[in-house]
Amino acid sequence: MEFSRIFMISCSVLLLCSSLAYVQAASPPAPVAMSPTTTPAPAPAPAYVNLTYLLSVAGPFQTFLDYLESTKVMDTFQNQANNTEQGITIFVPKDNAFKALKKPSLSNLSDDQLKSLILFHALPKYYALADFNGLSAKGPVSTLAGGLYTMNFTDDSGTVLLNSGWTRTKISSAVHSTDPVAIYQVDKVLLPEAIFGTDIPPTPAPAPAPDISPAADTPSAESKETGSSPKSSPSNSSSHRILNLSIWCQLVLAVLGGSVLLR
Repeated sequence: MEFSRIFMISCSVLLLCSSLAYVQAASPPAPVAMSPTTTPAPAPAPAYVNLTYLLSVAGPFQTFLDYLESTKVMDTFQNQANNTEQGITIFVPKDNAFKALKKPSLSNLSDDQLKSLILFHALPKYYALADFNGLSAKGPVSTLAGGLYTMNFTDDSGTVLLNSGWTRTKISSAVHSTDPVAIYQVDKVLLPEAIFGTDIPPTPAPAPAPDISPAADTPSAESKETGSSPKSSPSNSSSHRILNLSIWCQLVLAVLGGSVLLR
């Protein structure tokens, strides 16, 4: 009797342990805590630079803007400014620079030549003012017009000088200088040697100083000279003539006397 009771208790304990083991095996494992992942923020898109707006508000550059639009060069400049890593540097003449340009005249150029001339006013890279000091030692620099259209730069104590072959001028002010676009004002229209050749017109000579007539009461230079070395008086001139006349009379008498003696 006692054995059967022990046997029953043992079976009950064994059955209970088996049930607990089955429940633990059947239950799904607890979820593992996952650390949150951070998605990197996308890089901000570069700001679009509107060259038409910059040139419109910066100064009297309407003539250059008109040429940019008529030759379709503005599209090239915008693409270089906003769709390349190099950026662009533009040299812009003021309206009065075009008005002062008489010889040679841009009206005689073909459409292709005029387009090349406008492209000649830009470099296919962004240059701050401090960068031109290094460019001066590199020699000719190619422009957006192509390899034949080059310019030379010289940094003269902070003043940037440009030499296009026909045109010698300087950067007079910085209109806009933020990477990737630099716009600088120049005093003259840049005329490429590739279009106009090497027959550079001479620099006009300075106008002569006007002759100023002396005042009526101011002694002239001639009167000053006469004051230092006075002319002979009329009496001296008359005595000189009488002396010459007497000499001639003596010569005539001598000739006549000689002829009488020979007879």
